[in-house]
Amino acid sequence: MCVGQLGSLLPHVVVPSILAAFLIPEWHLSGAQAGLLAGSGAAGYMLAVPVLATLTDRIDARKILIAGSALSALGTLLFGLFASGLWSGALLNALAGVGFAGAYMPGLKALTDRLASGDSSRAVTLYTSSFSFGVGLSFLVSQLVADSLGWRSAFFVTALGPIVMLAVCLLLRPVAPKPAPGRLLDFAPVFRNTRAMGFVLGYGAHCFELYGIRTWVVAFWTFVAMKNSDTSLLTPIVVSVIFSLLAMPASILGNEFALRVGRHRAITIVMFASAIVALLIGVFADKSPWFLLPLLLAYAITVPADSGALTSGMSMAAHPDYRGATLAAHSTVGFSLSALGAWGVGVALDLAGGPSSANAWMAAFSVLAAGILLGPVALYWSRRVSPQS
Repeated sequence: MCVGQLGSLLPHVVVPSILAAFLIPEWHLSGAQAGLLAGSGAAGYMLAVPVLATLTDRIDARKILIAGSALSALGTLLFGLFASGLWSGALLNALAGVGFAGAYMPGLKALTDRLASGDSSRAVTLYTSSFSFGVGLSFLVSQLVADSLGWRSAFFVTALGPIVMLAVCLLLRPVAPKPAPGRLLDFAPVFRNTRAMGFVLGYGAHCFELYGIRTWVVAFWTFVAMKNSDTSLLTPIVVSVIFSLLAMPASILGNEFALRVGRHRAITIVMFASAIVALLIGVFADKSPWFLLPLLLAYAITVPADSGALTSGMSMAAHPDYRGATLAAHSTVGFSLSALGAWGVGVALDLAGGPSSANAWMAAFSVLAAGILLGPVALYWSRRVSPQS
């Protein structure tokens, strides 16, 4: 499943990867428009995942996974063929996002349905942390292909990735879930589960920060490289790939940290640390790349370090009869705030002078810091309402 997810994720950040070098100048996009384009995939995901993830409580998640993977490949291919501006690009990117909604959380449900109960925490963390490895691969392949063959070719090549997940699905044994009680989109039992909702809302804050920086990390390092001459080894491709690859061990270690000191405490510590690092990057945005690189690498660790703990915490807190619905709420909140994070950083850049201004990057990283600090608030609320958590 982790290997299949790498394939599913190959198209995942192709738009953010080529945004600064190709789409912004060719389509004359503002920061807000670029953020809207990048966030449209998350918006499509958000609209589809409540139905698709909740359906996994009623039918084998493998069936949804097959359909979602096929649609993800199709949407990516159509973007490469037909996208010609903001709105056509946003529509086709949203279509690919709908496909990914049938791949990511249904993939997690397909995995957990086939595991013994005691295997879930580390297995879920490995699955969610491999997400970051797949994103790093997406950054690498997208930028290399775009630089060599043109940006449309990046979509043609990455559209092949979801076919890997289709092959994996053929190896999964069929599983028929126990019929869930209630209506298909009845989220009332999920919302009443305050233990799970604390993790869901915390995941939303995490996704705001994560997708905000993933959308704009290439543009930020392009700004750093333009202001300095000593970046021959630190190209945007290298930095964005390293940033993403660090997320996998960070997420695994973050979950291990949570198992030892408690999930709420560990996640809160990580989120506060991430906000501090974001503000430091913003303050020193115009400094040497060799000064900024350690800060950015530290950020590459703090941003995803709470991911596995949040998702495994949600999965274990979910009622077994409503695990698919809880996954749906988790993803809907997360990817709603992902789209908002990509757009919000773009708006901050526009308002503070554009991506060529150090003050604008200070504003952008301040927005990211403010977003992640909402996570500890959600966890504190959850603990007050449900002391046993």
